[in-house]
Amino acid sequence: MLSASAPTAAAVSPATSSPLPALTPQTLAPSPLMWRRLPARRLASALLSSFPVTSAAAPRAPPLKRRLLPPPRFPSLQQEPRSFASSAAAEVVSLEEAEELHHALENFQVQPNQNQPPPPVEEQQASGRDHRSRHRRNRRGQQAQVAAAEHGMTYHKYASLRRRQIRVETEAWEQAAKEYRELLADMCEQKLAPNLPYIKSLFLGWFEPLRDQIAAEQELVADRGSRASHGPYFNMLPADMMAVITMHKLMGLLMTGSGDGSVRVIQAACQIGEAIEHEVRIHRFLEKTRKKSNKEKENEEEICDSDISKEQQRLRKKVTDLMKKQKLRQVRKIVKNQDDSRPWGQDAHAKVGSRLIELFIETAHIQPAASQSSDGLPDIRPAFRHEMRTVPKEQQKLSRRYGVIKCDPLVRQGLDRTAKHMVILYMPMLIPPICWSGYDKGAHLFLPSYVMRTHGARQQREAVKRAPKEQLQSVFEALNTLGSTKWRVNKRVLSIIDRIWSSGGRLADLVDRADVPLPQKPDTEDETLLKKWRWHMRSVKKENSERHSQRCDIELKLAVARKMKDEEGFYYPHNLDFRGRAYPMHPYLNHLGSDLCRGVLEFAEGRPLGKSGLHWLKIHLANLYAGGVDKLSYDGRIAFAENHLEEIFDSADRPLEGKRWWLGAEDPFQCLAVCMNLAEALRSSSPETTISHIPVHQDGSCNGLQHYAALGRDKLGAIAVNLVAGEKPADVYSGIATRVVEIMRRDSQKDPSTDPDAAHARLILDQVDRKLVKQTVMTSVYGVTYVGAREQIKRRLKERGVIADDAELFGASCYAAKVTLTALGEMFQAARSIMNWLGDCAKVIACENEPVKWTTPLGLPVVQPYRKLGRHLIKTSLQVLTLQRETDKVMVKRQRTAFPPNFVHSLDGSHMMMTAVACKRQGLNFAGVHDSYWTHACDVDTMNKILREKFVELYDTPILENLLESFEKSFPKLKFPPLPERGDFDMKDVLESPYFFN
Repeated sequence: MLSASAPTAAAVSPATSSPLPALTPQTLAPSPLMWRRLPARRLASALLSSFPVTSAAAPRAPPLKRRLLPPPRFPSLQQEPRSFASSAAAEVVSLEEAEELHHALENFQVQPNQNQPPPPVEEQQASGRDHRSRHRRNRRGQQAQVAAAEHGMTYHKYASLRRRQIRVETEAWEQAAKEYRELLADMCEQKLAPNLPYIKSLFLGWFEPLRDQIAAEQELVADRGSRASHGPYFNMLPADMMAVITMHKLMGLLMTGSGDGSVRVIQAACQIGEAIEHEVRIHRFLEKTRKKSNKEKENEEEICDSDISKEQQRLRKKVTDLMKKQKLRQVRKIVKNQDDSRPWGQDAHAKVGSRLIELFIETAHIQPAASQSSDGLPDIRPAFRHEMRTVPKEQQKLSRRYGVIKCDPLVRQGLDRTAKHMVILYMPMLIPPICWSGYDKGAHLFLPSYVMRTHGARQQREAVKRAPKEQLQSVFEALNTLGSTKWRVNKRVLSIIDRIWSSGGRLADLVDRADVPLPQKPDTEDETLLKKWRWHMRSVKKENSERHSQRCDIELKLAVARKMKDEEGFYYPHNLDFRGRAYPMHPYLNHLGSDLCRGVLEFAEGRPLGKSGLHWLKIHLANLYAGGVDKLSYDGRIAFAENHLEEIFDSADRPLEGKRWWLGAEDPFQCLAVCMNLAEALRSSSPETTISHIPVHQDGSCNGLQHYAALGRDKLGAIAVNLVAGEKPADVYSGIATRVVEIMRRDSQKDPSTDPDAAHARLILDQVDRKLVKQTVMTSVYGVTYVGAREQIKRRLKERGVIADDAELFGASCYAAKVTLTALGEMFQAARSIMNWLGDCAKVIACENEPVKWTTPLGLPVVQPYRKLGRHLIKTSLQVLTLQRETDKVMVKRQRTAFPPNFVHSLDGSHMMMTAVACKRQGLNFAGVHDSYWTHACDVDTMNKILREKFVELYDTPILENLLESFEKSFPKLKFPPLPERGDFDMKDVLESPYFFN
């Protein structure tokens, strides 16, 4: 029994003295294998080629020049896949394969024996085929050697990392199941519970009863009389693997959910079902291609010529007869039964996932620690429960009900300490990602990878699939460039984060690990005081829920950082959203993340600073410290760094014991990393030769407005957003803040009794600064609404804590949002006219029930996905679920309002990808975060030149004219509004603007 000092997972299902054996794949009915969805074609050869095992029985020539392992290549669908062991797929190959690998590794030059008679014709033909096969393998091997050399690796190191990457992608769930089986076996042998972390002890207690229940369900649905809708999919994986996937997926969703310890049934069921399907395909592949014993092979050969061929003939005859009788329904049924490798679909995912969740709820229990229980029977209760919730629909009579899975508070307490024990599939890669060459061809070796995140939008998916490969070549090259950047963990910064986190957080923007105490209910009947208490209680509960979510998020990031910290380097495969913006496929620790992520990550390759690099490292420090320093001229920022050398050295030497100057930075962990690198350089006898791994950022100045100014050739807008050279950077946010203050000062002089704005203006006039309005200004060009602006400003005011009353805070936020949007409209009229024109064009198209479509400057087809969703009900064992599906009806208003920001996003994505490719060709390391471009300090000057040239190149093309022409070509009968008037700004001025990106 588990230790009584902590809550334990209680199993109330019948226990066994030892774990029941899991269903093995051999006991399951074999089924044909096809590879329509997964990019498995790369894996077969990858698993074969990664292990240069040679046959002892094969004749050996003297060792000659080493050859290369062939790149992944999958056998054709008509051929049997080559074989390797299922339980250790990346470890064992058969003798025949070993001989083939030997030929791929060594180039035999065997001289013929003059006394030996010539071989028969059949052997000569076979020899010719072998020679051609070896030639192809050697050619592929040479290509692989080039790929390894491009990334600065020896081939054998590349092959070793590739083997590990294959295991990471194919054996994650199997290894987790194996660990639980071994722990259970140890418990049975030693008759005591292992000393496990809290959440892992829960997993272990839940694993055996869930596995046994799944095994029993598999036997039940295997019965021919079973009509369970999930039955056809339930026997495709061993029960222990299904149990592990269910536990980990559900707990992962609870961790990343709303923070109240619940997750919607539809979300959980579909994700669990999809994970099961992915693992089924991997599992089948490994099982079908496992190494067979000689006896098994002999039996297969005997059966192949008799039973299988007879069965195929029988089926063929039956199908032919049914087709003659035009009984197509029966024909389709037979074909469907023979081809079960097609995608399962959302319905099947929901049904399988719902049944697994139901079994999990039935078998997972929890027991409080002994000190919390009474002297009577132990308090064993379900760890999870299924409940229905109601969301009232505004302005509608009917309310909407939906199901959730809610975990027990004792389980929820451990969620923010669960991350290190979770299976995370899409980890950063140990080798460079596979180059993109198609919609589902690229990135990971075996995990499903798609070049675009379409989120089920069929038209967008089909548009990318239909686009010619040549048209998408620039997009593929850019994604390959971003994915080829090698990263590593900054161990010094990670150790500081670990120290702060283990001490309770609260520093450097890390959330407090403790909850806010709930307020005591006042002992009064005064309704005013009770109302305030209820409001305060809701506020505290919301705050604790948000803290819980943030703690889970930090734990996931730190779990990945700790796993990767000892790696020499790793890579982030990238893909796109539907607008053409690039994102890393790994969701937790990446450079698009928070200051914590960016502080922990650095380039794996180090480069000497040089004179310009030292200069840019000081500027970068000032930018990260911010607080107005980042708005000074470059000379002013360098002076800031040089005036704080004592604080920089102290921060580097004693981050937590010293003055903690770095904690005052806007991005503290990144600032700390730069302090350490800068201190090392300045203490060196030759600062310019100091090696730096720090990515130095160059950020656009309100990049959305920069694109609008370029589109409209707007001179005033160009000056406001630094498209034109100036002595110091223009600050559009400060300009808007100044205008907001002017409006509020005028309103504050009015009579509060007649004008409520007067009271609000007086309340927050002193709080208006660039930080208050920055987010609203930044998102205004991306279609921020009044409600969105109100929430942004409300968050800023709440952070400052100057308005304690929630009602007053809400009123002040409403007023500030209204004034900020008014000031924006006054200052950027040209941008507003282009936004209106884009919206009007979208409305013309959407009113014809057509989505807005366009092609980005890099050739990526974009289709706006906003369609009305229909409801599709499916009955599962847990509840009736409502699945949403696209209908043929577009959402006119959404198509119109979303088009301007989406179009600008597609332009900033194009600019970033053009810059990435050009930097790669110049030998630079490059990383991009939308409108923030990163490279080594010594290469910033080169990158700055490139990004300006690419911006001018982008806008040398008539973008709006091309867009209008494409609309008129697609809809010749529709009348579109004329292009808006544009100014006379000369785009070549951007080349001379030092603060365009800075």
